[in-house]
Amino acid sequence: MTGQPRVGCGVVAMRDGKILLIQRRKQPEAGCWGLPGGKVDWMEPAAVAAARELLEETGVTAGPLTLLCAADHLDPEGGEHWLAPCYLALVATGEPVLMEPEKHFALDWFDPAHPPTPLTLTCQAALAALLS
Repeated sequence: MTGQPRVGCGVVAMRDGKILLIQRRKQPEAGCWGLPGGKVDWMEPAAVAAARELLEETGVTAGPLTLLCAADHLDPEGGEHWLAPCYLALVATGEPVLMEPEKHFALDWFDPAHPPTPLTLTCQAALAALLS
């Protein structure tokens, strides 16, 4: 099987020592908790895409973003290959709201050392980088 890698992005939005996670309704990784984020659009800087996706999915606005890590999502069985830069937002304003209920079941703030399970592959990589 051959194809092209796709580019996604995610945001580790923090508040009071907790991270904002969202539970996926759709594949890939349906039912898993992950970072707010999504596809990077053509000619859109990845950090801009990450801030946009955070706002679109949760209503939360990211403060300054710094690159936390780049996560590889490799799932040969599912036919998924994504590269996802993950950004850290130490400032995140606004109260989170489930803006896309057709795409997500739930969202909430969690202690990064004790996240819910299961986690998306990208979220696992981001949490490992955050906690290292």
